[in-house]
Amino acid sequence: MISVEKYSHVWLAGAREFGSFELPLVAITMRNLKLLRMREYGPIQALGSPQHFCLCGDRETVLIGSEYGILELDLATQQVINEISLTVGGFLSEDGSSHIVGIEDLPDQESVCIATAAGDIILCNLSTKQLECVGSVDSGLTTMSWSPDQELVLLVTGQQTLIMMTKDFEPITESLIHQDDFGEGKFIGIGWGKKETQFHGSEGKQAAHRKQMEVPLASPWDDGRPRVTWRGDGQFVAVGAVCLKTGARKVRVWSRELVLQSTSEPVPGLEQALAWKPSGSLIASTQEKPNKHDIVFFEKNGLLHGEFTLSFQKGQVKVNELLWNSDSTILAVWLEDLQNKNCSKPSTYVQLWSTGNYHWYLKQSLHFGSSKRSQLVLLLWDSEIPYRLHVLCRGWRYLCYDWHWSTDHSTGEESCHSASVAVIDGDKVLVTAFQHAVVPPPMCTFQLQLPQAVNQVMFHADPWASRDLAIFDADNRISVYRYGECTVQDSTVKLAALGGSGFKAAVETPCLVKTYRVDLGCCEDGEMNPLKLRLLTWLQDDTFLAVSQGKLVSQSILHHLNVAPSSAGATVEEEGILDLGLAVPVDGEVISLCYNPKTKTVALQLADGQILKYLWALRPALKPWRNSSGSAVRFPTPCVQTALVTIDREDAILGLSDRCRFFINDIEVACNITSFVTYDEFLLVTTHSHTCQCLSLKDALLKGLQASESGISIPNSESLRKVERGSRVVTVVPQDTKLVLQMPRGNLETIHHRVLVLAQIRKWLDRLMFREAFECMRKLRINLNLLYDHNPKVFLENVETFIKQIDSVNYINLFFTELKDEDFTKTMYPSPVGSIVQPVLCPTQKKVDLVCDAMRAAMEKINPHKYCLSILTSYVKKSTPELEVALQKVHELRETASLDTETVSAEAALKYLLFLVDVNELYDHSLGTYDFDLVIMVAEKSQKDPKEYLPFLNALRKMETNYQRYTIDKHLKRYKKALYHLSKCGSKHFSEFLNLVKDQNLYNEALHLYPTNTQEYKDISIAYGEHLNQKHLYEQAGLIFARCGACERALDAFLSSGSWQQALCMVSQLDYAPNKFASLVKSMAGKLIEQRRHAEAAVLLEQYTQDYEEAVLQLLDGALWEEALRLIHKYSRQDILETNFRPAILEAQKNHLVFLNSQQTTFACYKKRLLVVRELKEQAHQGLLDDEVARCPESDLLSETGSVMMASDASSKYSHSNSRISVCSSKNRRKAERKRHSLKEGSPLEDIALLEALGDIVRATDALKGEVHSLLKELVLFGYDAQARELQQALEEALQLMERSLPEIWSLDLKLTSVNPILGPHSTANSIMAAYQQQRMTVPVVQDPELLTPPKLNKSLQWKLSLLQ
Repeated sequence: MISVEKYSHVWLAGAREFGSFELPLVAITMRNLKLLRMREYGPIQALGSPQHFCLCGDRETVLIGSEYGILELDLATQQVINEISLTVGGFLSEDGSSHIVGIEDLPDQESVCIATAAGDIILCNLSTKQLECVGSVDSGLTTMSWSPDQELVLLVTGQQTLIMMTKDFEPITESLIHQDDFGEGKFIGIGWGKKETQFHGSEGKQAAHRKQMEVPLASPWDDGRPRVTWRGDGQFVAVGAVCLKTGARKVRVWSRELVLQSTSEPVPGLEQALAWKPSGSLIASTQEKPNKHDIVFFEKNGLLHGEFTLSFQKGQVKVNELLWNSDSTILAVWLEDLQNKNCSKPSTYVQLWSTGNYHWYLKQSLHFGSSKRSQLVLLLWDSEIPYRLHVLCRGWRYLCYDWHWSTDHSTGEESCHSASVAVIDGDKVLVTAFQHAVVPPPMCTFQLQLPQAVNQVMFHADPWASRDLAIFDADNRISVYRYGECTVQDSTVKLAALGGSGFKAAVETPCLVKTYRVDLGCCEDGEMNPLKLRLLTWLQDDTFLAVSQGKLVSQSILHHLNVAPSSAGATVEEEGILDLGLAVPVDGEVISLCYNPKTKTVALQLADGQILKYLWALRPALKPWRNSSGSAVRFPTPCVQTALVTIDREDAILGLSDRCRFFINDIEVACNITSFVTYDEFLLVTTHSHTCQCLSLKDALLKGLQASESGISIPNSESLRKVERGSRVVTVVPQDTKLVLQMPRGNLETIHHRVLVLAQIRKWLDRLMFREAFECMRKLRINLNLLYDHNPKVFLENVETFIKQIDSVNYINLFFTELKDEDFTKTMYPSPVGSIVQPVLCPTQKKVDLVCDAMRAAMEKINPHKYCLSILTSYVKKSTPELEVALQKVHELRETASLDTETVSAEAALKYLLFLVDVNELYDHSLGTYDFDLVIMVAEKSQKDPKEYLPFLNALRKMETNYQRYTIDKHLKRYKKALYHLSKCGSKHFSEFLNLVKDQNLYNEALHLYPTNTQEYKDISIAYGEHLNQKHLYEQAGLIFARCGACERALDAFLSSGSWQQALCMVSQLDYAPNKFASLVKSMAGKLIEQRRHAEAAVLLEQYTQDYEEAVLQLLDGALWEEALRLIHKYSRQDILETNFRPAILEAQKNHLVFLNSQQTTFACYKKRLLVVRELKEQAHQGLLDDEVARCPESDLLSETGSVMMASDASSKYSHSNSRISVCSSKNRRKAERKRHSLKEGSPLEDIALLEALGDIVRATDALKGEVHSLLKELVLFGYDAQARELQQALEEALQLMERSLPEIWSLDLKLTSVNPILGPHSTANSIMAAYQQQRMTVPVVQDPELLTPPKLNKSLQWKLSLLQ
């Protein structure tokens, strides 16, 4: 197989000598003209013979002129609705000798303009049938031509003069056709490059003195009439006429004001046809050369610019006219056989040519036969519908053809089908098998030579034979080409780009197996109707389906073309006959036909958009196409491309209109689709937004297309990718990842759409085709983790199959290096909708370790020598690299030398390990194995100087084993292992052991190395306790001291930590004297009072010093009213009630009232300020503040909130200070936090500071409930009901105020905008930028999320006393 995608530009580079330089607006080189419908009207009953006709677009009628008058044909009813005689007014003679030279419909004037050869210009009102002669030319008229905008009309008189008139028939100017002057565009020569000094090549210097050859006379069959053609914009007009002096034709270009611009250079054999390309600067004409007949092109300056050769021999035909369609993509050539002794009955032809990639293709050839009634009168392209051609025959028949571009490609989905695309080029069909080569047209894989021009190509509808072709030519013959039918090379098949131009490739080609003639029946008087059959479809080997017009224009007939019985036993060389067998009438014009071979269903689209289902397999039947809801399907507008697919197990029809509207059944899902193709379970479309989208037919198809059309970016969407502007889908290579696109300039590009790639990889993995999947993933940069993540269970069960198929140490190593502990089917490559979720295997074991162990076991089983390097990689790649084991493997290779050729040497294995691991790290790990031979082997492969490591190794060899390993571990900073080995060295090294413990903080590890009853254990514990004391962990230090029996140290630690219970326990073990014990207790009580632990201090004073009065006083200071009251009554000290208790509760009541009042005032102030700040900030965002407002007292605030208060600015403002604060003390850090959330008016984060302050007030007030409840009970107990009621009411009012204000302060729309949600695997650059911009316009980023959430009030606590209400 050869891929020549890189040669796609070769044809472009070297093709300037072959034809037109103008590129088409759309890529048409890989597409053919497909006849959508053909309408035949007539024969019309009328006098005389037709001479001219024009279209009335607003009336949907055709005006036909004859030698007696004009008639109007209604296309809908096929009836003549108007017949106007021109002989009555004397404009035409009654003997039929007169001639009409032009008819033009003038919608603005509601009239038709008619010009006669006698020189009369007549306006005819079709409604009133009134005739008005608006002008007359005595010398007669030969041509009347209106400008495209119908503002001007150019008349050519019998005296070879030009008359330019306005649309109101007011003369502008008059000029002779034949001018001696070149025109205003005459070339200016300044003496450079004289003919005498030019290089003349092989002709020699004599060419400089050779006289210019005289131009021969015009062709004998030239009618001598001038030809007029306008440029598309109406600014210039070209006139071709026979020169009176030389007798040869010349083309002159005139301006809109009838000023001569240029004259064509002398062209021998120039003929009468003339047509200016509407969208370009080329003027088409014909030239008869000595050995060929060409279509030639002139520039506006009169110089020749390219040509192409017609498919006839010289002197065989004459070209009557040339016509461009309105979008300049098709050139129609009207030809006629020349009468001679070999051709007594000349035939008429119409050929449709198009260009692409600088090559001219003959796309359609219409043979009208030799009957006089079939001869053409006039040919006309529709001005509004670009691909509609109107034809008028002499037998009063009017034909109308509608074409559209279509790509003819095979539809098979198996790898044996080569994704063939057929391009019609005259009597050749260019076939490109994209599975073998991607070459731009006109190059191809091979070409099929036919005896006649080709009009349609059909691929077999059977998916298993979709490569086979059937070709329908202009002689109504079908040639069938099949693969694998013959062993001899077919002479009609020729290798093109691959075999014929130097490339050699083993490409299978088809051969011609049979030619059939389609029996259309006899026409009366030999009249022919070209392309009577359309929309041919190859259903079965011997059955074709075709459509023709019914008895009425609005009806169609569906034909089954079957092999005639007389041809059943015919040989391959004999021509067979296809009969029009079964004919199914269709009430409507069929404009498209598509077939689904899986369901054997044919879908017909009628001109009105209605869809019919044709079931032909058993009993042919036509019925309306219905959707899942049972309603009939009808496209809102006719579609030029249709296809049948299966969605949710139901047939659905896809349609694309010429206006890029895309339908699924009768639902329009997009209006910007330029092309589409279906493959397997996918729909691929290109859009006007220059994207290619690949959607699963099982997925939410409508949502995907509608989202892309509306511009919504789908995060992490693999279904969408950018393509070059104007790209169109050509085909998809089956069982591959190639999607072939064609660019507007004609070249081809192959892309690998990520959705197709992943789908194909999943298919390969399901079929255990690991080799194909791996190579595709490596080539297209798909992460190799998908090999395992797609189906972990299947992968682990088939590890040996995977290794045997890959069969490459390098590929296996590449797979190892890409492994990550991440499920890529949930992050980078999400599984398709509806796929089975694979269970997680061994959740306790990491994925990388699991794969490495499984593959290593398989490789050791298959061939450990061959896969030695991969085995080493599996050790290194584990989450905790097992470098020691890998080094041991290398050491084993060194000791056990093998003669096996596949065995890797120890040096090569070590060199590979050094490639994977840093040499210093590998040296350290080798040292950690305590194997000095291995250490020396690694050191020799490193860049280390032997003077660096040999003395160290020699010193190690002399040490005792445990101390040696301790030294190695300490050198490698493996202190835990070093500690273990040092503990085995005896008590003589205990001081070194203890120093290591202290240096590396290994106290816990050290305690486990000695029994608890040893002195070493006690020494380690004391050192550990001292360490905890230094870290201010006094309680933990006390526990360590107490455990090892150091009670004095434990007592000091417990006293420092405030653990008075543990301290008392230690005192009991130390047997303190009573006075020393009492002093110690009072000291502990004093520390507890300092820490406001009044309840605990009261316990010490009461129980251990019997100081009851001091205990009660401490309880009163701590507001522990009930406990204080208990002690007063326990020890009968009622005097304290009057002296201390009553004053204390009254003082507490006053303090609470003052605090609540202060809290309410502050809360109201902050709330009011917060509302003002928010309003000002909103105004600043909306830009509603002017300069006067900016000079208000809050101007500082506005200057900050207007710009600085965005998220990024706020964070950058404090980035420097934050970095400085990080190294400061906690006091400074708290100070910086307070400064950052400053309540100063106008500060950047004033609103955040206000929220923080208001939250603190609410929480502090709510926390008073329990304390106030206890106080209220004591106040009531002692008869202070008024004070209690006042306090309860004050707290209740404060809480109600704050509860009412919570929704206003912390509103619902106040939400935290975090940076994290806009990032992640499902985000794109566009989504991140959109979220970032939205974040900048909303809420600034706050470090503490709790600030933006309202505080919660404890409503479960019943603090109020009902007796006070």
